[in-house]
Amino acid sequence: MRMAPDPGIERPIQERASFGEIRYGSVWEDADVLCRGLEPSAPGGRLLSVASAGDNALALLTLDPREVVAVDVSRAQLACVAIRIAAFRFLEDGKLLGFLGVEPTEDRLEQYHRLRGELPDFARAFWDDRPEVLERGVVHAGRFEAYLDLFRTRVLPLIHPRSRVEALLQPREREERERFHREQWDTLRWRLLFRIFFGRWVMGRLGRDPEFFRHVEGPVGEAIRRRSLRGLVELPTHTNPYLVRILTGRYGPEALPRYLRPENRSVIRSRLDRLTLHHGPVEQAPGSFDGFNLSDVFEYMGPEQHRGIYGALLDRAQPEARLVYWNMMVPRACPIALRSRVEPRVEEAAALLAQDRAFFYEALRLDVVRAP
Repeated sequence: MRMAPDPGIERPIQERASFGEIRYGSVWEDADVLCRGLEPSAPGGRLLSVASAGDNALALLTLDPREVVAVDVSRAQLACVAIRIAAFRFLEDGKLLGFLGVEPTEDRLEQYHRLRGELPDFARAFWDDRPEVLERGVVHAGRFEAYLDLFRTRVLPLIHPRSRVEALLQPREREERERFHREQWDTLRWRLLFRIFFGRWVMGRLGRDPEFFRHVEGPVGEAIRRRSLRGLVELPTHTNPYLVRILTGRYGPEALPRYLRPENRSVIRSRLDRLTLHHGPVEQAPGSFDGFNLSDVFEYMGPEQHRGIYGALLDRAQPEARLVYWNMMVPRACPIALRSRVEPRVEEAAALLAQDRAFFYEALRLDVVRAP
């Protein structure tokens, strides 16, 4: 007889939210910050990375690891990684950027037919069914990108003219950025519409699944608005790929994510065979690891599940392994019961967060596994 689920046990996120389609066509976590956090344990090591769209799994190859295992509960997200791998392998730089959607081109479907035979079966079947997504470019493929495009095309023009957006993205010193923000950008309309659009109700229906907010407390939109100062004032705007993309719909020549920068493309191409894909929960990836990119996976679970999954990851961690993960709206650190097994690098994590150009996040955590 089939047992009914215990109502006191929270089901995993893959049973509470839909993962059949692409949620993220791009990764919205700063790969430079991630790589600085994992760099001490990465060279020659084995790294575990939440796959998402694949940007940061590819970026980790620049650290010269022995292997990067990109893991995700979503086959759609793994298909995004697979098509990036094929594009890097078979397309020269100009064609690569055009195919992915970074630069304009008219031949994305033609390029896809060059690549499709090199894709794993599941990824080929996925992309064969979505030619319209390929035509837009895979970096624009996700629900979250559509949500940000809605902000750029429908909301932002109600607040600022294009000339002011262009002015914001000009190179300026910190003091000048602060003055521009105070005198020209931070209007009442900006604050009001930003809080509404990036609030729980709108983001949960248009950008993220409502289940992602199950453990969130407090006003989401206002919290993100406060954090946006890191992208608008504290760090240079013209070289910030995340800010430039949100406000203009594309990356800029000086604002490319780590995996797309010219100096990194040939290195990544030469190491593509070190990147493998695994479908399933992050804690079930096989083998042991020297570093972990855990994205913000702990946001979506309660304390009990967080403790169990964190412990399972520690069981797969080598001594001195590093775990990097973000908190957006839910405070999640190493569970108290497991603190004896790791050393939280609080000051190092705070310094990394101060340089984090993807300004959505409240905190970055960096834990180092203690030697037995």
